[in-house]
Formats: sequence, structure tokens, C-alpha cells
Amino acid sequence: MATEHENNIIHIQNLIAVAYADGSLDEAEEEFLYDIAEDFEIDFKLVDELLKAAATLKFVVPESQEDKEEQLVNIVFMSMLDGDFHESEYAICLDVAKKLGLTKTDLDEAVKLTKNLWDKA
Repeated sequence: MATEHENNIIHIQNLIAVAYADGSLDEAEEEFLYDIAEDFEIDFKLVDELLKAAATLKFVVPESQEDKEEQLVNIVFMSMLDGDFHESEYAICLDVAKKLGLTKTDLDEAVKLTKNLWDKA
């Protein structure tokens, strides 16, 4: 069983892998990744290394249900950073949800929650 620190690194790795699915990371995505790393107390040097390897990172399914749900919410949030949530981004999020063992309903709930947070900001 992975430690909390190892789970947090996997979380960052998965976010990078998904963010890089379109072949690049924009500034807002990168800033979000560093914010999450700071919250998780992950050394920025490790994040830099993961970013350099972004094209080769593989998605790792976390062990706990809570980690799965948190990752889905963060992935949805990151997908909405540019202010739009395109069909292709929804499709990627749905693919991630399935990999996490979550449903389309779970994804739709994460999207709704994230949109509500955006509207209140």
C-alpha cells in the first residue's frame, strides 16, 4: 500500500499525463500543477522532472476511492482553466473517469460542482 506522499506524487503525475494529452501544457495548467504540488508538499524539482517526462507518463489508478474522486475533480478543474470545457476535454475526462472506475454520472457531478465553483469565483 502506497504512502500518502507516494499517492500525492501519483496524483501530480496523473494530472500532468492528462494535461499533456493534447501534446502541450499551457501556463494556467502548469500553475495549477505547482499549486497542487505545494498543497501536497511535493518538491518543485520533482514536478519539474515529471513535466520534462510528460510525454512518457502513464496514468496510474489510485488505490482509494477518495483519491480517485479527488483526481477526477482536479482533472475536470484543470480542463476548465481556459474558461471553456470542450467536447474533446469532456471525452478525455470521461476516459479518465472510466480508468478510475467511476461513471459518467460521477463525471457529470464533478463538472457540475466545478462549474458552480467557477460561477461563485
